[in-house]
Amino acid sequence: MTGRAKIKDIARRARVSPATVSRALSDSGLVAEPTLSRIREAARTLNYRPNVSARNLRTRRSMAVLMVVRDIGNPFYLDIVKGVEAAARASGYVVLMGNTENDPEREVEYFDMLRDGHADGMILMTGKLPGFGSDRLADRPVVVASEIIDGTDFPHVQIDNVAAAATAVRHLIDLGHRRIAHISGPVPEVLSVHRQQGYRKAMAAAGLRAPRGYIQRGDYLLASGRACCQALLDLPAPPTAIFCANDEMAFGAIHELHQRGHDVPRDFSVVGFDDLYLSEAFYPPLTTISQPRADIGRRAMTTLLDVMSGERRARTPVILPTELKVRGTTSSPRRGKNDLSRNEDSPQRHRDTEAHREKTSRAPPARKHSSL
Repeated sequence: MTGRAKIKDIARRARVSPATVSRALSDSGLVAEPTLSRIREAARTLNYRPNVSARNLRTRRSMAVLMVVRDIGNPFYLDIVKGVEAAARASGYVVLMGNTENDPEREVEYFDMLRDGHADGMILMTGKLPGFGSDRLADRPVVVASEIIDGTDFPHVQIDNVAAAATAVRHLIDLGHRRIAHISGPVPEVLSVHRQQGYRKAMAAAGLRAPRGYIQRGDYLLASGRACCQALLDLPAPPTAIFCANDEMAFGAIHELHQRGHDVPRDFSVVGFDDLYLSEAFYPPLTTISQPRADIGRRAMTTLLDVMSGERRARTPVILPTELKVRGTTSSPRRGKNDLSRNEDSPQRHRDTEAHREKTSRAPPARKHSSL
């Protein structure tokens, strides 16, 4: 046979009517076995490809979903895109990429594409909505992935950022660090706020408090990691460990430490967040919180498919697990470097002070030395 296979060619080969072939290939559930298997086998043999344009006219669907990110060049998105694409392809959808570059006008353009039917649904990873808010999007299939947008009823697929950040800081505390700083993402973004909350939560649980200047605000980019690290090193009592809100800022911080002649982890410990593919190849390999990014992508797409099929939106977010990957950028602080680390107001400081006073009060009076 020459040319593109058609429905009637499959019908002839499978010895059924064209109408039966159409019902079988549309997964209508109206064609029983073994006829269904025979039709699918005939379609494979003839290398049948559906006419997407015709199908879209019938169903009024584009069979495309729009994935919108802040910066398409950020390696963080790679595994998420792979997860989304795999789940979309398995369901006959293609993925269109939208890159906002944090430009409000471009954000509006992508939502207009969704509204105008150029895509059937959207996976949103910018952490924010256009200025008109969520009211105009209430009936649109939108799933928020990895980020958090408060005040909307969009389904979310995410991790527990507070708990994950606290795990990272507890690791440093367990190693013996007390002077622990934090390089955060941009505030008031919810993601940055939650990771900072995790930092504070772990510090408070250990009876520690961050001195002035120990929380530096970055923007998730490498250069801000360097700049924030410079500010930390210039403090009168610099930290011995730094928890960074993402890997890229951790790379920047480590670069600055090396530039100043410090060794990581001998002189300073650093923990990142994300577990980018570069984290393991970096020197020294980065200790970091690993996010299941491919799973986030897959779950976001399957959740979007459910929403597009008319299922009721879930009120509670899908929370996926994280893991602390301990590598080569963390170790116990050098002897003596933590002497000033304990906060003057911490419970441990008070216990140590009281113990010292009690010991002193029980000690025998000092002998007086007479002069010769």
